[in-house]
Amino acid sequence: MKNRLKWIAPILVLLALVWLASKVFAPSRPQDLYTGYVEGDLVQIGPIEGERLLRLNVEPGAQVAKGAALFTMATPVLDQQRAEAQARVEQAEANLKNFQAALQRPEQIAVLRAGVERAKASLVLSQTEYDRQQAMLPRGATTFAARDQAKFALDRDKASLAEAERQIEAGLLPSRNQEIAGAEAAVYQARAQLEQVDVRIARQSVSAPASGIVQDVYFWPGEIVGAGQPILVLLPPENRKIRFFVPEPQLARLSLGAKIAVACDNCPPSLNARVTFISQQAEYTPPVIFSLQERGKLVFRVDARLDDPSVILPLGLPVTARLVAAEAAK
Repeated sequence: MKNRLKWIAPILVLLALVWLASKVFAPSRPQDLYTGYVEGDLVQIGPIEGERLLRLNVEPGAQVAKGAALFTMATPVLDQQRAEAQARVEQAEANLKNFQAALQRPEQIAVLRAGVERAKASLVLSQTEYDRQQAMLPRGATTFAARDQAKFALDRDKASLAEAERQIEAGLLPSRNQEIAGAEAAVYQARAQLEQVDVRIARQSVSAPASGIVQDVYFWPGEIVGAGQPILVLLPPENRKIRFFVPEPQLARLSLGAKIAVACDNCPPSLNARVTFISQQAEYTPPVIFSLQERGKLVFRVDARLDDPSVILPLGLPVTARLVAAEAAK
C-alpha cells in the first residue's frame, strides 16, 4: 500500500502541473475577439491634364472643407488656345453680321437712288412729249409716227424707272437664308470651342471633393505633373474603417451589418462599428498581428465602418474588434 502511495503522489503532482500549464499557456482570447488595425480609403487627387504645378494651397495634415481650393496648374498653352478660340468667335460673328446686312454698301445704294431720280426725270420729259404729240395730232400739226415715237419713249422711261427702283430693293435685301444659316452655325461652333477651352482652364484649378485630412502631398509648386498623377491624397472621415481578420471556424458568426465593439489605446469608450465587407477568399494572417495562436492559420478579412465618422483614428492603429453578444447570438 505504501508503495502504491509513493507512485500515486508524483502522478497527481504531475497532473496538477499539466492542468496549471494548460491554464497559463492556453489562449485567453474569447472566440468573438479579433485583432486588426485602422485602414482608410484614400482619395487620390490630381490634374486632368499634365502641366507644371503653379500653386499648392494645402500642406500635409491640413484639415480641408468640401469645395476648398487644393491646387492650381499653370495654363500657358490653354491660354493661347483660348485667345485663338476668342478670335474665331469674333470672326464668325463679323461674318454673320455681314450676311445679315444689305447686299450693297450705303455708297452703292446712293448711286442706285441717283439712278432712280434720273429715270424719274426722263419719265417726266417723255410724258410731256407724249402729251404734246397727242394734243397736236387732231389738228394735223404732227404725224402718227411722231406720236408713236413719243409713246415708245414714254414706255421705255417707265420701264427704266421700275428697273432702278427694283435694284434699290434688291440692294437692301440681306444674303440668302442658307448663307445666314451657315454663318449662324459657324458662330455656334466657334462659341462652343471657346467654352470647351474655358472648361479645360477651370478644371486646372482643383477643389476638395469632400471634407477630410490631407494625408500626403507628392508634388510641390514648380514640378511637372503628368495627367492623372496624384498630387495629394485626401482622407475623408467616412472613409476610415476597421480591418480585422477572422479564422475560418468563426466566420459564420459574422454577417454584413453585424455590430462590432472596437477598442484600442486611448480610444473613446463605447466605440461601435458595422461590418461592411467580408472577404470570400482566405489569406494568411498579416505579420503585424501574428500571435502564437494565429501563426500559420488562414483567416478571412473583414471591414467595418464606425458608427460615428467624426471619431478620428490614425491609420495603422492596432485595434481589437469584438462581436457584440446580441449579434453573435443570431
